[in-house]
Order: sequence, then structure tokens, then C-alpha cells
Amino acid sequence: MSGGRRLAWGAGIGVLLFAIGYGLNARGWLSFSLGSPDSATIKVGDVGYSREAMQADREAQSKDKLAVTAGMPVGPDGYFVPPAESSIPDTPYGEAVRRGQQIFMETSTTVSDHVGNTLACVNCHLDAGRREHSAPMWGAYVSYPAYRSKTKAISTLEDRIIGCFTYSMNAQASSTGVAPPAGSDVYRDLMTYMYWMSDGAPTGQKLPGAGFPKVKKTELGYDVARGKEVYTNNCVLCHAVDGQGQKDAESGVVFPPLWGNNSYNWGAGMARIDTAAGFIKANMPLGKPFSLTDQEAWDVAAYINSHERPKDPRQTGTLEQARVEFHDGEESYYGKKVNGLVLGGGVDK
Repeated sequence: MSGGRRLAWGAGIGVLLFAIGYGLNARGWLSFSLGSPDSATIKVGDVGYSREAMQADREAQSKDKLAVTAGMPVGPDGYFVPPAESSIPDTPYGEAVRRGQQIFMETSTTVSDHVGNTLACVNCHLDAGRREHSAPMWGAYVSYPAYRSKTKAISTLEDRIIGCFTYSMNAQASSTGVAPPAGSDVYRDLMTYMYWMSDGAPTGQKLPGAGFPKVKKTELGYDVARGKEVYTNNCVLCHAVDGQGQKDAESGVVFPPLWGNNSYNWGAGMARIDTAAGFIKANMPLGKPFSLTDQEAWDVAAYINSHERPKDPRQTGTLEQARVEFHDGEESYYGKKVNGLVLGGGVDK
């Protein structure tokens, strides 16, 4: 085989493997760490303090109260290591964990009566809610109850999930027009899944990799035109030119829509440019975390959030009244003019 043909063959295999990796990761089937903000190297390997070691320490202490107290299982990159899916027990508790996992992965189909778009929890919380820097569930479960400035009240974890249905899942456009009622088995199963995933994580402290990272605003600020170029060069492959993502006839949504009536509404946290920039910086393009510059992350977040999407359900009066009450001072295009149009009025079905 000639050198040219070998090169072409190798390139073809590389493209195929890249495509397979994209598909597997989008479905939450890859569970390793792809990088960190402190290092450009991929960190995959044996954990620094394994879950097996944690369990051994727990068993030892159950027999001897003076034995070493079990610590938090962490990998060599310092991030919490959640339990493997294969460890879900074959018990009624394990059945609840699996139900919660299915809801998490396929929210728009498993809870279709209360979801008004095509999104699922896993679209923002990657790798089945396991991935650091994408608001992983092991970081969320141990953080509530907590005061939230958005609600100006103490929120329980159930309250927080209700908010996700209201804003990120746009429940108002669902067949029932509301999120599942408080006390629903939907929340019980989701919280059971989160509890199982956070086994070994301490409460009362923010863990490394929890939430979305904050990206310092650059001197240039953010710009929609620059963001469009970043989007074209980095995002079109998965999310399409029109931002509506990709669907698979067999498994449904593969890559989620980023704007329009099937995306998150104006009340969602991801509609804030700074929040989106942090998520994008740490996780996008898929499989290439921390590959964009801070400037590119801010600009492409601005471009994505410069498009119209479902209205903020808190708006009961005028758009301007809602902007002042709920969006004043935030990094958002809500109620502002972009390309000659004032955004925030929502989109028609």
C-alpha cells in the first residue's frame, strides 16, 4: 500500500472513531474525565483513593470504631469518583435508582406530560450527570437545602428540580402546562439517583468540579458576530446551522437544540451568557473540554443566547417589567435589542 493510501486510510479511521466517540458520549456511555481547567492533558487512570478503598475503610470502622474514617473517593485529577453504574443493587432501592437514571437520560419522553421541549437533564449535566464542571449530580445532592438569590428563599433539592422543569424543560408548553406536582415519584426517583451517585461525597462544602465553572469576562466583552464565527467553526457539526441539533429515529434527540421552541426558555440559567460561557468553556466542543479560549466561550455563548426562545414563565406583565424584576443586572439579552429585534417575547409553535 502506498504512503498516500496509508495516510488516507488512517485519516478515514480517525474520522470514524471520532464520530463513534461523539455518539457514545452524547448518550452518556463514556464515564472518564476528559480534562480539567488546570491541565490540558487527558487524565484517565487509577483513582487516587478508590471506592473499593472507601468501602474497605467503612467495613473496618464498623468493626473497630477507632479505625481510620473512610474518605471521599477521588481520581488522580482530584475530582470525586461516583459509583459505577454496574454497582446499582438489584433491590427495590436499585430499581428506584434505575428509574431516576432513565428519567435523567430521557426526560422529554419519560415525563412527556410535563416537558414542553425536547431536552433531557443529561443535555446540561453530561455523562449521565457524572461529569465534573457540568453541574454533576454528586455535587448538587450534597448542596441542598440552600438559599438561592433567584427565588430569594431556601430551596430544597426538590424545589431545585421543579425549577429545572419550569425553566430548562419549559413545562408550560407541555400537555399539562406545569411541572410535576410536589411529592411526585418523578422527584423521588431523580433524588434517589442523585443520592446513589453522591455516595461518599461530604455535605456542607463545594466539591471541586461541582456546578459550572466561572469564566472571567474579557476586556473585549462579548460579541454576537464573533460568536457566530466560533459557532460555525466549532458547533455546527452537532447542533446544525439553525441551532436545532440532531435527532436519531431510534434514540430520539442526539444533540439538543440551542434556541427556538424546543430549547430552554428565558428563565433558565443557561439563558444567561456568563453561565453558558462557563458550561461551554469546560465541556464544548464535545470531547474537547477547555479547548476554546475564554473569549471564544463568551462570544459563542452570546451568539447562542442572542436567539429567541420560549418566554420566561414569570412574565405576567410587560416584557420590560419582567426584565427589571427578574433580569436586571445579569449578563443576558432578555428585553434587549439584538439585530433590530427586542428579545424575550418568546417563540410561536
